Amino acid sequence: MQAFQGKRVVVCGGSRGIGRSIALGFAGAGAAVSVCARSPGPLEAVRGEIAALGARAHAAPCDLADAAAVRAYVAAAGEALGGIDVLVNNASGFGSRDTEEHWAQGLSVDVMATVRATHAALPHLEASRGCIVNVSSISGFRPSTRTPAYAAVKALLVNYTQSQAAMYAPKGIRANAVAPGSIEFPGGSWEARKASDPALYNAILADIPFGRLGTPEEVAEVVMFLASPAARWVTGQTIIVDGGQML
Repeated sequence: MQAFQGKRVVVCGGSRGIGRSIALGFAGAGAAVSVCARSPGPLEAVRGEIAALGARAHAAPCDLADAAAVRAYVAAAGEALGGIDVLVNNASGFGSRDTEEHWAQGLSVDVMATVRATHAALPHLEASRGCIVNVSSISGFRPSTRTPAYAAVKALLVNYTQSQAAMYAPKGIRANAVAPGSIEFPGGSWEARKASDPALYNAILADIPFGRLGTPEEVAEVVMFLASPAARWVTGQTIIVDGGQML
C-alpha cells in the first residue's frame, strides 16, 4: 500500500530505534524520506535501507543541539526532497537526572531542536499544508524521581504540540504527538537495562498488562496514522502508545 506516494518526510533523529522505524515505515508506504542523526555510520545504514525500499533517500549528519546545524539540515532536506509534507521531531538528548548537564541535554535536543526544526520547515509545510508529529513519552504525564529532567521536557513537548496546533491551523498545518511507553529494540536503553538492572526492567515489565515491552514499529504505525489523511481532522493531540503501561 503506497499511502504516502509522492509525500516528502523529514525525520529528525532517524538512525535507530523509533526514528529508524518511522523512516522505514514512510519509505515502505511510498514517501521520499530524509533522516538525520549525529553518527554517520548508522545514518548511512538507514539511508541504504530506505533506498532499498525503492524510496528517494536523503541523509545528513546533524548535531540537533546546534541551532545552525538544525537549520542547515532542514534546508538541505527540503531541497533534496523537493519540499516537506511531514516533519517528525524524534530526537532526544536523554537527559534524565536533576543536574545542570542533564537539563541542558534535554532542553537543547528534545525541546529546542523541535522548535528550530519546526521553524525551519514551516515555509515548506505551509506550501504543502503538511503536518508535524512530535515524539514525547508517557514520562511527560507523571512526575518522576528517577528521570525528572526527561519527564519535564517530554511534558513540555505535549504542551508545545497543542500550541503548535493552535498557531499553525490557519496555515493548514496539523501538529500532533505520540507518547511511547517503554520500547525495546537491539542496542536500545531497555535492552541494556535488561542486563545491567534486571530489577528495574522486570518492574517495568510488570506494569505492562500485555506482558512485554513495545516495539519501534508499533510507535511508527501511530505516527504514520497521524500523518495520514485518516487523521485529517486530528490536531493538538498526543496519542499514548504504551500497551496499557500507564493503566
